[in-house]
Amino acid sequence: MRPRVEVKVGRRGRALEIDGTFASWYEPGLPITGSVWDALAAPLLALPPARRRDVLVLGLGGGSVARVVRALAPQARIVGVEMSGEVLRAARRWLELDALDVEVVRADARVYLQRARRRYDLVIEDLFVGRGRAVHKPDWLPDPGLEWVRRRLAPGGLLVSNTIDEAAPMAAALARHFRGLISIEVEDYDNRVLVAGGRQLTARGLRAALGADPILGATLPRLKLRTLAGQGRRRARAGR
Repeated sequence: MRPRVEVKVGRRGRALEIDGTFASWYEPGLPITGSVWDALAAPLLALPPARRRDVLVLGLGGGSVARVVRALAPQARIVGVEMSGEVLRAARRWLELDALDVEVVRADARVYLQRARRRYDLVIEDLFVGRGRAVHKPDWLPDPGLEWVRRRLAPGGLLVSNTIDEAAPMAAALARHFRGLISIEVEDYDNRVLVAGGRQLTARGLRAALGADPILGATLPRLKLRTLAGQGRRRARAGR
């Protein structure tokens, strides 16, 4: 069944809805959204400096996350996987997707992950199925899908997952695969962004990077970051 795609144009910006779910936001002239999509891209700042980054977005939608990534890392090679042609057409017409220089792959993310060979410094998983407030992860996440995603990470890479009701089981699954895990909550949103990586990944470190960044520093006051597993959590326990 084809999704029902609608773009609502207001004075501030353009909202893309898929089957009644708020899926993308674009405010012309601004690279950031001040909301969930900023949080999804923010972990890019937790990676060590590099000349170029390879970034994979699973569930490209209207390109909101890719736009923030492009602003943070102008030289990044961004691959966006999106299954719906209707969504891509709306994104190109109303949200200026083509201006982001994203390599767009129209495919089911599950199929892409099983066939892909390229590795990425950052994988952003923003996949949902269903309608309206009943959206949820596809049935192959967290398992076995997280293992497929993990294989696409370059050494030292990070996995970012956008969750709603499935935050707890997704966090538990990520903790089995990764030593470092933090969560990001966004003011006025039910989403919880989970970031998984190496032992050195901590909320304190990412918060400091965000505060020093000229682009995402404005969004930081709306974000609540917590270390769920890794170096920061062990230190906290040792101090009790």
